Amino acid sequence: MRPIKVGVQLPEVERPVSWQELKAMARKAEEIGLDSIWVGDHLMYRSAEGVARGPWEAWSLLSALAEATSTISLGPLVAAIGFHAPAMIAKKAATIDEISGGRLILGLGAGWGEPEYLAYGFPYTNRASRFEEAYTIIRTLLSEGEIEFDGTFFQLKNCTLVPRGPRPSGPPLMVGSFGDRMLRATLPTVDGWNVFYGDYGNTREGLAPMLEKVDRICAEVGRDSKEIERSVAPLVRMTGGKGRPSGDPKMSMIAPISGEPETLAAELRALAEMGIAHVQLVLDPITIDSIAELAPMLALLDQ
Repeated sequence: MRPIKVGVQLPEVERPVSWQELKAMARKAEEIGLDSIWVGDHLMYRSAEGVARGPWEAWSLLSALAEATSTISLGPLVAAIGFHAPAMIAKKAATIDEISGGRLILGLGAGWGEPEYLAYGFPYTNRASRFEEAYTIIRTLLSEGEIEFDGTFFQLKNCTLVPRGPRPSGPPLMVGSFGDRMLRATLPTVDGWNVFYGDYGNTREGLAPMLEKVDRICAEVGRDSKEIERSVAPLVRMTGGKGRPSGDPKMSMIAPISGEPETLAAELRALAEMGIAHVQLVLDPITIDSIAELAPMLALLDQ
């Protein structure tokens, strides 16, 4: 009866976090009744002063989290297609979907952090064009199991995805983008759409034109917009929050939503009324205690 699905993004570069703490957070999220847990897919950030920070590798974490939990959905928010060959992303997704018993939501994006691309030797140019080809490959392999592809950036000869994983059509695909080109490439076939708080200003007023754009482009490409599950990742200030460090400096300028149970429940109900079906809460601070602090809000939301 919950009017909106509620997930939480696990720590990324806010502070060094061990696997044991990440596992405890995931289990606490499942224990209090959250619907999903999410990990960022980045390799490193470098500050203007030259200081490098980085998270653990996302796909390895997702595999471990799939085994450490039993009911909660999980996924990358979102997987950068530039860090792996697209057929390997499909292979990884099918494997994690199998380990989790069909709980993976596959978020996909083109990536944005040029320093990490250059540092790890991945091409940063033509990201939208690369994404269009990669998306076709990933979607086709997960839904149909095989593909032959001769593109500008990727070539596959008689590629077959075996074994297929627990769901015949693969895990649901979610695109994390608000650019016209990316939306036109994905909205005809994608299952879900996501936008991060830094891109809509963490306000309903900033979100509204983005939802209108999704509706408009759906109409242009002949897709019923009601078939797209819309999700947002709002920034939420919990007890002790002092600002959540991020890889993108502009994020620090954005005001958070209050994590007080009544206020947050009301905000999530308002988002549901706008057509948002799922939120991935970005908590400040992100600790096991701040996740546990969400329990009263969930109780109000479920009433």
